Amino acid sequence: MRPAWVVVADSSGCRLFAAEKPVGPLQEFESFVHPEGRMHGRDLVSDQPGRAFDSKGAGRHAMEAQVSPKKHEAMMFAGLIAQRLAQGRAQRAFDRLVLVAPPAFLGVLRERLDRQVRARVAREVGKNMSRLKPAALRARLPRRLY
Repeated sequence: MRPAWVVVADSSGCRLFAAEKPVGPLQEFESFVHPEGRMHGRDLVSDQPGRAFDSKGAGRHAMEAQVSPKKHEAMMFAGLIAQRLAQGRAQRAFDRLVLVAPPAFLGVLRERLDRQVRARVAREVGKNMSRLKPAALRARLPRRLY
């Protein structure tokens, strides 16, 4: 039986752990850093929004982005994580996934996972535990991971 992967992420970083047993310890084997996830929205854009004319009259107004710069960065990073998980699934590196992330980022990540990876998600934990050491992280997770 292949190990489960525990994905601990937020918008600025991701750590991947392997769990050989449902009640066993976690072994960290990979991490990604996404410093743009910590930046302010105003620092992520380089200039003012575009301007447009009103359809009637002589008024002008600023055009708003469909998605905020922070949300866009979170979506891009979640996409990178999803690609890595799809790669791990294709290589048969894991049987099950446990996703641990703040609720907002967990939703973004869930949207980016393909159907085959999503089918392997055994548990989701909507908490920010990205800065914890492996032993402290394991202590805060449910006794049985899957």
